[in-house]
Amino acid sequence: MNFSRIARITAIGAVAALAVTGCAANEAAPEASTAPEGATLSGTLVGGGASSQEVAVAAWTKDFQTANPDVTVDYDPAGSGTGRESFAAGAFAFAGSDRAFKTSELSEMSFETCAADAGIVEIPAYISPIAIIFNLDGVDSLNLDAATVAAIFMGDITKWNDPKIAAMNAGVELPDLAINTVHRSDKSGTTGNFTDYLSATAGDVWTHGSVEEWPIAAGESAQGTSGVVQAVEGGTGTIGYADASRAGDLGTVSIKVGEDFVAYSPEAAAAIVDASPLEDGRGEGDLAVKLDRTSAEAGVYPIVLVSYLIACETYADAAQAELVKGFFTTAISAAGQDAAAAAAGSAPISDTIRTKAQAAIDLISTK
Repeated sequence: MNFSRIARITAIGAVAALAVTGCAANEAAPEASTAPEGATLSGTLVGGGASSQEVAVAAWTKDFQTANPDVTVDYDPAGSGTGRESFAAGAFAFAGSDRAFKTSELSEMSFETCAADAGIVEIPAYISPIAIIFNLDGVDSLNLDAATVAAIFMGDITKWNDPKIAAMNAGVELPDLAINTVHRSDKSGTTGNFTDYLSATAGDVWTHGSVEEWPIAAGESAQGTSGVVQAVEGGTGTIGYADASRAGDLGTVSIKVGEDFVAYSPEAAAAIVDASPLEDGRGEGDLAVKLDRTSAEAGVYPIVLVSYLIACETYADAAQAELVKGFFTTAISAAGQDAAAAAAGSAPISDTIRTKAQAAIDLISTK
């Protein structure tokens, strides 16, 4: 982990680190090891990327380092775009990303971390709803459809008591107050997933497509998930989007799916992932999910991010290959997924996805 931001957890210093940081993720992680049986590894594993995975990675790291006390894991939650770029440039042995590499990127990029001509492994390790969060005195929840959400973030709906909002929220006292939108300032997979939902479900209103960099100058920008949450908390009449695990006490939006309004939950997020196919044209270990944002299936929450752990299929350094395999196996294990769910409110991957993910991890080797 980047332990200026997440506590460095080692076998010797675990108690002290936990006392200083009070990291909920580490407290919630199970005591039993989920590392491969008999594995005792050593060395330093450096990765980084998606801030959405920050709490989950802390839980996985605790477990992995408990089983392998001579290992240090450094993870910098600098954002998905930075994670992918740093991995490709050879700065990280693995990356966390709120989207998989595009097939066009795979054909154009040279991955310095990997052995020559190696493919990559991408596994969906962290599934979480993206919450639309807001700060409005006296209002804890709202119902909104896709077109209204899109109009708010486009800047077309500017007041909280707009008739389109009021029509879906009978009995809610909505103030004559300006809506202040908050978006990510950095290149972000969370933004990519949020705009992908808007593009798929309200493309006639949201005209900017599925993009990772916020395309509109209006509104307040903030760095990372924490920055967006802090900006919404600190403002009046503010609304933004963030990994649901960070919603805290802010108001949240239930999204219209079919004829119902569905609140975010781990179960609703997992339901849409299991109902979606893998993308075509990928390598054996590249498990990119093609999310069906337009699903009208009951109980499905469509604004979901699938955050990936990304590695090389082949490493030049045998020690790095073994560290990555061990850490990834810990992350996708049932105990690892339960630890992440307890700490971050994420949705544990299904047994079907776990089987596919483990097969992909097993491809990781050394040249």
